[in-house]
Formats: sequence, C-alpha cells, structure tokens
Amino acid sequence: MTRPHSAGDGITRVLVTGVRGKTGAPLARLLVARGVEVLGGSSDPATVRIDGVRPTAFSWDDPSGWPAATEGVDAVYVVRPDRADAPELIGALLTETSPRTRVVLLSEQDADYMGPDGWAPRAERAVRDSGRAWTILRPSWFMQVFTDPRFYRDQIAGGGKLEFPGGGERLAWIDARDIAAVAERALLDEGHAGQAYEITGPEALSLPRTAELLSAAIGHPLAHREVTVDEAVAGTTGFERELFVLTFERVHAGSFATVTDTVERVTGRPARTMRDFLADQGAVLAR
Repeated sequence: MTRPHSAGDGITRVLVTGVRGKTGAPLARLLVARGVEVLGGSSDPATVRIDGVRPTAFSWDDPSGWPAATEGVDAVYVVRPDRADAPELIGALLTETSPRTRVVLLSEQDADYMGPDGWAPRAERAVRDSGRAWTILRPSWFMQVFTDPRFYRDQIAGGGKLEFPGGGERLAWIDARDIAAVAERALLDEGHAGQAYEITGPEALSLPRTAELLSAAIGHPLAHREVTVDEAVAGTTGFERELFVLTFERVHAGSFATVTDTVERVTGRPARTMRDFLADQGAVLAR
C-alpha cells in the first residue's frame, strides 16, 4: 500500500494517547511530518516536549478531562492501558468522540489466545462495537524492552545474563517505530478500516540467538538463562502479575513466534531486524 505525502481523508487533528510511550512518540513525529495537528495526550502534559505536538491533559484516571481532550479530533490512537478495567475505560472514552472519529487501538499479538471473554479480546471488542471506523494493531514483543530500564536494559548491561522464560520458543521481536509507522497509515490513509493487523519483525529468534545479537551490540558476553515464569514475575502482584504470567504462558505456547509481512504490506518497506535495531540503539545498552 502506498500513501500520499500529506494527510488524507480529511484527518487533520489526531489525539495520541500515551504520547511519550514507545509507539506514541514516534507516531506523533510521523503525524506532524504529514501536516497533522497532533494532541499529545499525557497525564503530565508539561513533560510532552515533541516538536509540533500540542501537550494535552489525558489520564485514564480522570474521565472528566476526556471531553476536552477529544474535542474536534478526527482520529484517536488508543494505547490500551494495562489494567483490569481497560475494556470499560476504552468504551467510555470512545463515547466522548464523534461517530465519525477514526480509531486505532494498540492491542497485542494473538489476542484471541485468551478466548472471547479474555481481557484483551474484550478491550478490542469495545473498539469494534463503538460504531467508529476502527483498526486494531496486534504487535509482538517490542525490541525496546532491551533498552528500557523497567525491563531488561540494566540486567543486560550489568549481569551478563538475559533471564527470560522462553520455554524453547522463538519470538518475532518488533521495533516499536515500525508499529508507529503502521499506525500512521491506519490513522490517515484509506483501506485500513475493519482490519486487525498482526505486526511482527521479519524473523523469529530463539532466546540464545537474541542474546548473541545483544552481545555483539554491547561488546561483552551475554547468555540467555532460562528461568521459570514464577521467577520472572517475582515482585509483581495483582493484575500486573496475572498479566505477566499470561504473557509468558503465551510465549511458551508459541504465540509470538509467528512472522508476518504486515509492516511491508502497509508501509511499503520491510520491518527492521534485530540487527538493524541494535545498530542504532545498541549504544544505549553499551552505556
């Protein structure tokens, strides 16, 4: 699929929730480059410092601010909140938008694994049943987990081990910037309404191979260490723990091993490989 240089279909104002996040920030920059007015939704708008983006107060904890955040928008990028009431919150947010609003939801790969009554399918159903034109993005694991201190960055840099309960399965890691590129097309171009896009990188890597690539990028040996799911989720509680456990169970089931060509079909260029990602992000780990 190809696209014009400027925004199409009358989409001139887009609300990006989670604008400082892994997909929100690169998406905002892509939209600005196409001449779109971008409202950067954040619970702390003073921290939104992306050129061309209007900081906008938006919090899942404060529905009273949603009417102002959604006023006059033609489209909204919804980063699903990882909380138990996400399906209800997403449905409530979309009632604040015009019926003509285009909606793109960031979900997760193989969301149907949970069954129709699972948390992720219910969040998707809130979008499908909203009466708005919708597209759902279902990405695999982000490559950015390796450069984020909340996930594996410090472990990789300091311990020489990548501790991950892979169960011998592979993962088709995806660069969050490629997810953003697909989101941009879905928000602005025709032909994406009613689509649920499974989005992955171009290769499914074993955990030992992933560790080898990380080793080359950081300049010191790194090995994968298989751990149990219980070890991996130690220190988490409540819904966060339930979500992590389910995610790692899906890793063991091979949910993230499937490779798709969605990025290339939608954007016209191949998805970045892990080697590509580490070529320009590996310095973050090396530091």
